[in-house]
Amino acid sequence: MHSSSPPPYPTDLSAIQALASADMSAVDALIRHRLASDVVLINQVAEYIVGAGGKRLRPMLLLLSAGALGHRGADAHQLAAVVEFIHTATLLHDDVVDQSDLRRGRRTANAVWGNAASVLVGDFLYSRSFQLMVELDRVEVMRILADTTNRIAEGEVLQLLHVRNPDVDEAAYLRVIERKTAVLFAAATRLGALLAGAGTATCDALHDYGLNLGYAFQIADDVLDYASDAQTMGKNLGDDLAEGKATLPLIHAMAHADDTVRARLRSAIEHGEAEALPEVVAAIQASGGLAYSRMRAEEYAQGARDALAGLADNAYVTALRGLADYAVSRDH
Repeated sequence: MHSSSPPPYPTDLSAIQALASADMSAVDALIRHRLASDVVLINQVAEYIVGAGGKRLRPMLLLLSAGALGHRGADAHQLAAVVEFIHTATLLHDDVVDQSDLRRGRRTANAVWGNAASVLVGDFLYSRSFQLMVELDRVEVMRILADTTNRIAEGEVLQLLHVRNPDVDEAAYLRVIERKTAVLFAAATRLGALLAGAGTATCDALHDYGLNLGYAFQIADDVLDYASDAQTMGKNLGDDLAEGKATLPLIHAMAHADDTVRARLRSAIEHGEAEALPEVVAAIQASGGLAYSRMRAEEYAQGARDALAGLADNAYVTALRGLADYAVSRDH
């Protein structure tokens, strides 16, 4: 199922998306086809979420990983759709837990239809993803996705335990990122390698790439929450603080502030004080929290690049490298 040969060596996001565009179109068509339910509300909520677009990064990672090893086809499209369904289900549940009313610059599903509908449609998407993966009838694929989905659920609960907790340290923060973000990236890239018939070492290398990329993306996101604006980000600046989430820039500031500032930061986290944002940003800047967090994100991006070192070079491998660059250089 090969189309015309890919353009040479893409590195920026639009070129990477262009490389995957024919396959992504097939994935999008499959997503829309398999979202359909005779329950009208499910169609409305699911179409609202899927129609919001976004970067579709996780399914694209699966397609690029398979392509890097010479595989393209309907099985990759189906698994890419599974990965996107799982991700979309987590977004629906996430926004309810976080009581968010804005995502990608527009109202969240729970803001439009309420929490109950969002949770239940999230459940529908999870179960639909499992129907899709069972159709492929490959035990290893099902094992990876079942384990991944379970880890994501653990991450959701772990993050809940950390809300309004000023004692969250960097290690605890990274444990949440691993489960909430990095494991699904890693599953997508490992599955791409698996579909291509790669050996254990190559599957592990692609897994490591995805895991590191996931860390880099999430840390970079958390930097943007203190260094961007609502128009660029598509969410309210300082949302993490308002939700009582201590992310890496703030954790670093807490560790390096004097007692007076630390006490103020603790209070801001414990009470989810959005109005304390100017003071918090000042403390983060004084501690070098943004620079430190960017450095950590770059370390993970480099880990992702290093994981690709053993692969024969082609346009897809270059695209995967380009995504590691994009993870840490973007402004939204």
